Parts: sequence; structure tokens; C-alpha cells
Amino acid sequence: MKRTVRSERGVFRARRQRGFTLLEMLIAIAILAVLAVLSWRGLDAVIRGRATIENAMQDERIVAQLFDQMRIDARQAATDDEAGQPAVQIGNGSLQIVRGVFAPGTAPRLQVVRYRLSNGRIVRFASPPLSNVGEVRRALQSGDSGDGWSSIPLMGGVASLATRVYIPEKGWTTRMADVFSQINQNDNNLKVPQLGNAPLARAVSGVQVAVGAHTLATPITRVFLVGE
Repeated sequence: MKRTVRSERGVFRARRQRGFTLLEMLIAIAILAVLAVLSWRGLDAVIRGRATIENAMQDERIVAQLFDQMRIDARQAATDDEAGQPAVQIGNGSLQIVRGVFAPGTAPRLQVVRYRLSNGRIVRFASPPLSNVGEVRRALQSGDSGDGWSSIPLMGGVASLATRVYIPEKGWTTRMADVFSQINQNDNNLKVPQLGNAPLARAVSGVQVAVGAHTLATPITRVFLVGE
């Protein structure tokens, strides 16, 4: 009986020290490979998702900067009388504003800013500070590539830039002829005795800008008050 017990213990000890078979090793390696692939796919999805979120946030910051600059320029727009022409002009995928420039310790001056779509990018062109209407006209004649003009690219990947203006009591329009007609009407109103001391009213009180991009399903539209 004692020999039998020792023999059985020896067999058990031998089996325990035998280790894994080749088939067991292959199965374990296959399981580890599957887990590694699944882990890599999960990590790749997380990285791609993070990159997508970062790109979207960057695009939102660029759009916000563009519209914020437009809002500032529209708010500081000069009157039609001060500009010697429509202070806000639209057409051909561009927006032009004659605005006031205010710096501490200096007299207010004028500046022409123009937003234009060029090669899929919205660029803000700005003239140097101008002292009077004559300088404004000369700056416009020289174009946005004249001396002293600066240009800042604001947003790329743009497919379209659409603008229209709001004329009080008439509504939205994309025709500059309507703006000139309103300026003439406002000027004629000043000849009425009861209104003779009133300032020349603005022909345009609001501007709407719609920016279309390749990454957008629909254009982003914003409305800005003029001179407010």
C-alpha cells in the first residue's frame, strides 16, 4: 500500500511539472493577439475622436474671431454723411465698411475695411487711418492693394460669402441701388422744415453675412447692427 501511494504521488508530481502543451500556448497567443487588436482599435478610436473634437473647436474659434471682428467694424461704422458715400457697401462676395478709428489722445479718424473672398479664404483688408472724406475716396480709388493697406487672412476653406443689408422700413436687400435711393430720400427729408435740424439718418441699419464652407452642411449666418 505504501509503494502504491508513493507511485501515485510521483505520477501527480510529474504531471504537475509537465507545463503547457504547444496547443495551449497557441491558444493563449491567439487570445492575446485578439485582445491586442481590440485594444489598439479602441485606442485608435479615442485618438481619432479627440483629434476630431480639437479640429472642431479650432474651427469654432476661427469662425468666432471672424464674426467678432465683423461685429466690431459694423458697430463702429461711420454715418453716410461722414463717409461721403454709403458707409456699408456689399456686392461680388465682399463687405465694405467705412468705420471710425478712435485712439486715446488723437482726433477720430476714418478707415476703410473690406472683407473679400479670395482663393477660398476670407481676407480682411484695412486702409491706414484717414483724416477726411477726400482721403477716403482716394483710398478707395487705389484699391485694397494701395499704400498702407494691410491684409489679414481670417478663415480658410470657405466656399461662399453672401451679404445683404437692412434698410429701415423697407427690409433686406442685396441691391446697392436701394441703398443709394434711401440715402437720397434721407437727404431730401432734411429739406423739410420740421426735420431741418435732424442729423442725416443711416440708410443701412443692419448687415447680414452668410459664410459657406466645404465642411458645413449649411452656411453660418450672422446679423450685425450698424453703428450701434
